[in-house]
Amino acid sequence: MNRSTVIGLAAVAVTAAAAAVLLLPHGSETGAAGTEREALYWYDPMVPDQRFDKPGKSPFMDMQLVPKYADEAPAATTATAEREALYWYDPMVPDQRFDKPGKSPFMDMDLVPKYADEAAPQGEDSGFRIDPRVVQNLGVRLATVERASLQQSLLAAGVIAVDEHGIEAVQSRAAGWVEQLGVKAVGDPVRRGALLAAIYSPDLYAAQAEYLLALRSGDAGLKDAAHARLALYGVGEAQLRRIAASGRAERRIEHYAAHDGYVMELGVRSGAMVAPGMSLFMLASLDTVWLNAELPETQGAAIQPGDAASATIAALPGQRFGGKVEYVYPELSGATRTVKLRIALPNRDARLRPGMYASVRLDGAPRAEALTVPTEAVIRTGIRSVVLVAEDEARFRPVAVRTGVEAGDRIEVLEGLEEGQQVVASGQFLIDSEASLRGALDRLAPIEIEASHEHELKPSPPGRGLGEGLSQPGDATSSDSAPHPLPSPGGRGETSEADPHAGHEGHTP
Repeated sequence: MNRSTVIGLAAVAVTAAAAAVLLLPHGSETGAAGTEREALYWYDPMVPDQRFDKPGKSPFMDMQLVPKYADEAPAATTATAEREALYWYDPMVPDQRFDKPGKSPFMDMDLVPKYADEAAPQGEDSGFRIDPRVVQNLGVRLATVERASLQQSLLAAGVIAVDEHGIEAVQSRAAGWVEQLGVKAVGDPVRRGALLAAIYSPDLYAAQAEYLLALRSGDAGLKDAAHARLALYGVGEAQLRRIAASGRAERRIEHYAAHDGYVMELGVRSGAMVAPGMSLFMLASLDTVWLNAELPETQGAAIQPGDAASATIAALPGQRFGGKVEYVYPELSGATRTVKLRIALPNRDARLRPGMYASVRLDGAPRAEALTVPTEAVIRTGIRSVVLVAEDEARFRPVAVRTGVEAGDRIEVLEGLEEGQQVVASGQFLIDSEASLRGALDRLAPIEIEASHEHELKPSPPGRGLGEGLSQPGDATSSDSAPHPLPSPGGRGETSEADPHAGHEGHTP
């Protein structure tokens, strides 16, 4: 064999070896011992629960899929049978289910399988399971159902008003004319015993003369009758003693203030004529004032007379005024749908003036040993209140609860939970997508997927989320006997007898 022939054969051998290396299957790799490694599936490290049957670009992240080799899988995995896919879905539209893999009709991505071992066990269809790694990524925080003393505190807006128990009307009991006026404007302050008005009345002047005649006659009966007549006209005891001592009738009858306060209404002017029953003055005391506050209709029952209250006034910064709820009005405002209540506040130094606005804090009676959870753990849908109970680190169960008093960051649970249970305090709405996907709240029957030789699509009804109602038996929109056709992965909501092999690339269970 000549030298050129040997060189040619060597070149052919090198080329064949290179071709063999390049043509090795993508799912295999040669280990250190020369053995070929078999790739079971490919996955995205950021979404490890989703598996793919060939390498390529991740539909979730901008990165290549990573192979999982047979010698890396746990022994238990290799010994178990192939996982059963119940259905496929688009993670962006989880309520729509498909009976075979393929491209999503909604997004430019492959459908994702939902496996049988991810469904709730028999008898626990009201719960759902989430991979612990996903739970950690979602930042789910748990809280314990515990007993605590709750005192409901409510905030309301209020207005300072006059204590109507301290309002006094001064009226004329005989016809006459105002000859002297002690106060001349609305809002003028008055002191106890201060002169308000002096009125000349011919009738009262004649009654005084009769009283003096009765005193001179020495007849006790006439004296008492004349004294009583003047008292009924509103003549004070001090003026009667003065008349008896002087022996002369006085031209004017005087009216004095019975207590400290101010003039709310002024009905006469100096020189004006008055008639019997005419209101001369309206006086109000400010020793005590009312703080009128309003609560929403839904909170009105939480406050009762005698509950503690405190108020701050914008005009008096740094000062807090304490009192008690004196009265809760029986009527509800039709315009504002609020319950009105009043609080009596002492005001001996007259710092509180009628018309001032106040911020009011109302403290209801404490509720001892109430079963409570964090307020943020309760999901209110408008129809019901739901709490997610953590059965373990990966399984959750939605529970309908009946709530009571809410105080601070805790809320009372009247029904639905037991002391010591763990509930989800944050991340509920992220978990809601899983609950919606599995239809946990609707207690749906297990999904039945039957594929005929023609690949007829037979879906189960899509699940609902935490905020949707339940399908009741007998609804015209629900059926337990005949499954409705699933949309084909190739179209939006359409059903067809498509090519048996169409849309099958990209995923295997």
